[in-house]
Amino acid sequence: MNRRLVFAVFVVGLLVVGAGCSAFSGGIPDEELDREQEYDDLRERDTDVAIDIEDGSLTSNGEYRAVYDLEDTEELSLYRSNIYSDQALDIHSVRYWYPNGTEVTGSELDIEQGDTSTDVRVPDGNGTLAFSGEAGRKTFTLPAYVEGSYEVTIPDGHRTSNFLFGDVTPSGYEREIVDDQERLTWEEVDSPISLRYYLTRDIPLFMGLVTIVVLAGGTGAVYYYRQVKRLREQREELGLDVELDDDSDDGPPPGLR
Repeated sequence: MNRRLVFAVFVVGLLVVGAGCSAFSGGIPDEELDREQEYDDLRERDTDVAIDIEDGSLTSNGEYRAVYDLEDTEELSLYRSNIYSDQALDIHSVRYWYPNGTEVTGSELDIEQGDTSTDVRVPDGNGTLAFSGEAGRKTFTLPAYVEGSYEVTIPDGHRTSNFLFGDVTPSGYEREIVDDQERLTWEEVDSPISLRYYLTRDIPLFMGLVTIVVLAGGTGAVYYYRQVKRLREQREELGLDVELDDDSDDGPPPGLR
């Protein structure tokens, strides 16, 4: 086959593959960017960044809502980091408010999603940006896209305070309970926030399970000890309680003399 023809087929193949990849990662649909969401409660918080986490179920992850007061920031690169690389953050229900309170939906903003980040450009760097996304079932991790004070509220009935089941990073936070929700606040955050939380009712269940395991193990150990003791007594009665490593030549065992 002609080399030029082979080369042409190869180039066309690359273009087709590239077009397919582009179509597959074509960004966030306008329907997702404009999805309904309520942010008024978070906008009223006296903090630069307010985040509220909602609990998931046994089959689905939770969700979070986040509101950022932008201080001379016209672009945010949203991402999540894993062991190997950064990945673009999937967001929905995007809203932006001008300093005068005028609201703009996500489809009206300049939002581009690539492989490593979702870039959001706003018309005024002193406005307020809000978006929602997916949280883990009992975990939450998000970089500090802007520096400043942060407030994070975890789901109803959950806590982070038990050192076995809960964890909060970074340190230097204050914890309070408001309407059965734990609220964590930082005066200044410049590193990723990472949380691990648990249902308060899970602690008694876990302690009960541990107690059952300990009791079962103790019962088994006592039973095993009694069986060994009974076998030893039977061996002594039959005169078979002889040390196998005894090399002395004292004749046959007592029962066989």
